[in-house]
Amino acid sequence: MNEFQHVIRPVRPDEWEQVKALRITALGDPAAPVAFLETVEQAEARPDEFWQERALGASHGRSARQFVAVAPDGQWDGTVSVLVEEGGTTDFFDQDVEQTQGHVVGVFVRPEQRGTGLTEALFGAALEWAWSLEEPVLERVRLMVHEENARAAAFYRRYGFVPSGAVVAVPGDPAAKELEYVLPRP
Repeated sequence: MNEFQHVIRPVRPDEWEQVKALRITALGDPAAPVAFLETVEQAEARPDEFWQERALGASHGRSARQFVAVAPDGQWDGTVSVLVEEGGTTDFFDQDVEQTQGHVVGVFVRPEQRGTGLTEALFGAALEWAWSLEEPVLERVRLMVHEENARAAAFYRRYGFVPSGAVVAVPGDPAAKELEYVLPRP
């Protein structure tokens, strides 16, 4: 399959069960330890209300948007989310957010769909949404990539993200590092 057989769209509030199922699938991927800051066990332990709120919050408004790639048979084959970090706030890593920016998180494409253009299509939709926000506009979009996640880092560089030089410790594993990649506003 290629991306043209998939519909790329934001999640809807009533799709919390699919949001949960895809997240648990992503957390079960062999690359999950260097791709996500959550484990399968943590995700499975979350109550339904958590997933309902997550789907609702990622479906509308300015603070976040989750995009999914839906196959013709209805299977969700990939996802990417953008969180909006307002200037003057503190991020997940307890770092000061100096400018209003998007933060790409939760990137996952099923292994059998990797290399088909699906990841590019998801990023295209996510960034189109991010750049469309107004008052204040997003000055850049960033993401964090584990120092040992070479495959993801290579994709981000091909897509146009560049290392900013910022490095933070991985929460819960201070010996491991997350590297910041940024894409300035076009």
